[in-house]
Amino acid sequence: MKLLKERILSEGKVINNSILKVDSFLNHQIDPVLMNEIGKEIYTRFKDYNITKILTIEASGIACAVFAGYHFKLPVVFAKKQSPSTISKDNMLTGSVFSFTKNKEYEIVVAKDFIKANDRVLIIDDFLAHGNALRGLYEIVKSVNAEVVAAAIVIEKSFQLGREKLMDLNIEIQSLSKIISLDNNTITIN
Repeated sequence: MKLLKERILSEGKVINNSILKVDSFLNHQIDPVLMNEIGKEIYTRFKDYNITKILTIEASGIACAVFAGYHFKLPVVFAKKQSPSTISKDNMLTGSVFSFTKNKEYEIVVAKDFIKANDRVLIIDDFLAHGNALRGLYEIVKSVNAEVVAAAIVIEKSFQLGREKLMDLNIEIQSLSKIISLDNNTITIN
């Protein structure tokens, strides 16, 4: 996706050889025009997959998932990183996610009301690095015997091997952009 790649190259900031900061348009300040284009691209790629739900994780995946949901005309569910008092323990679907950027393990939570066994789920996330968020979301979907149809990723850091770590899930993963390297303070994108 050319527009996304241009924004990554012009506004992305390399923090170190494993962290790319894109908070000026994706995960702190959000560019709704770019998000709409991302949503359209995800819709174009997956419109024939008979998806019934879109699932993401808070917080940074929400914007791109909502814009995709708008184009699909489907509901978007997001996993919460803390158990809210509004969801009882017996009404929770849970998965485990380790965040490398925050160096913290999360139990992510979705209310059972929002994902059912007959759902065909598209998982959307802002980044794929080590694959932990995607695996945690997958666990939630599979816990009710629903189907993960595919995953759409906005930015994949392919040098961190998350895709390879998810091969056992046997799901299609499509990335809108792939970062090959952040070495020498330089963004190398495919």
